[in-house]
Amino acid sequence: MFFRRIAVTLQLVMMNMKKIVASLCLAALLTGCAQEFTKVYKSTDSDYKYEYAKECFANGKYAKAISLLEGLVTIQKGTDNGQECLYMLAMAEYCNRDWQTASEYFKKYYSSYPKGKYAEMASFFTGESYYQSTPEPRLDQTGTILAINAYQEFLDLFPDAKNKDLAQERLFELQDKLVKKELLSAQLYYNLGTYFGNCTSGGSNYEACIVTAQNAIKDYPYTKMREEFAVLIMKSKYELARQSVLAKRLERYRDAEDECYGFINEYPDSKERANAEKYIEVCKKHISGQVEEDDY
Repeated sequence: MFFRRIAVTLQLVMMNMKKIVASLCLAALLTGCAQEFTKVYKSTDSDYKYEYAKECFANGKYAKAISLLEGLVTIQKGTDNGQECLYMLAMAEYCNRDWQTASEYFKKYYSSYPKGKYAEMASFFTGESYYQSTPEPRLDQTGTILAINAYQEFLDLFPDAKNKDLAQERLFELQDKLVKKELLSAQLYYNLGTYFGNCTSGGSNYEACIVTAQNAIKDYPYTKMREEFAVLIMKSKYELARQSVLAKRLERYRDAEDECYGFINEYPDSKERANAEKYIEVCKKHISGQVEEDDY
C-alpha cells in the first residue's frame, strides 16, 4: 500500500511537470512570435514586411496583417505589389469583421484601379461589407440602401461576373428588408388606431397606415408581402369610415366598400376574405341609409 501511494504521487508529480513544461514552451513560442512580429514591424525593408504580411494573411492572422499593410499601402502604391497590397488589406479587414473599414478599402481599390486585377471582386465585396452590417428591419436602413446600391453597381459594371447570382439574391433579400420595415410602420399606425398623440400635423393613424401601405405596394409591386399591405389598407379604410364625422362618412364607406371588393378580386382565397365580406355588408347598410351607427 505504501509503495502504491508513492507511485501514484510520483505519477501526479510527473503529470504536473509535463503541464508546466508545456506552458513554458507555449509562452516561449508566443514570446518568440511577438518578438519576431515586432522586428518585422520596425523593419525598413518594405518587401520583407510585405511578404510577412502575406504570410500572416494566409495563416488567418488578420490583425497582424492589417498592422503591416496599413503602412505598406502608400509605400507599395505604383509598384507591382500596389494593387495586391490594397486589396489584401481590404480583405483582411473584411475577414476581421470590420465591415465599415473593409467597405472603404474596397471602394478605394476600385476607384484607384477600375481596370485592376481585383476590380470585380472589390466591387462585389463592397456590397458584401455593407450587407454584413445591415440592421434588423425595425432600425434605420441607411446601410441596407448602401448595400443595395453597391450590389446594383456591381451588376451594372460586371453583368457576367461569377458572383452575379449571389449579388442578385442579396438584392432581393435586402429589398425584402426594406419592405418589412414599411410593413412594420404600417402595422404600427394601424395598431395606434384612434390615438392622436402622434398626429401633431393633422390626419389620423388610419390615414397614415393607408398612405404607407399604398406607397410600399407602388415601390415594391412584386413583393411577397403585398397581401399583408392590402389587408391593412382595407381594414384602415373601414375603420376610417366608422370613425368619420357625418359629413365624410358616406364617401368613406363607399371607398371602403370598393376596397373590400378589390381585395376579394385580387385575393379570393385569402384568410381575410370573411372579414372583407362582413365589411361590405356593413358598408352597404350605411350607404343605403339603413343604419347611422356601426352594428359590426
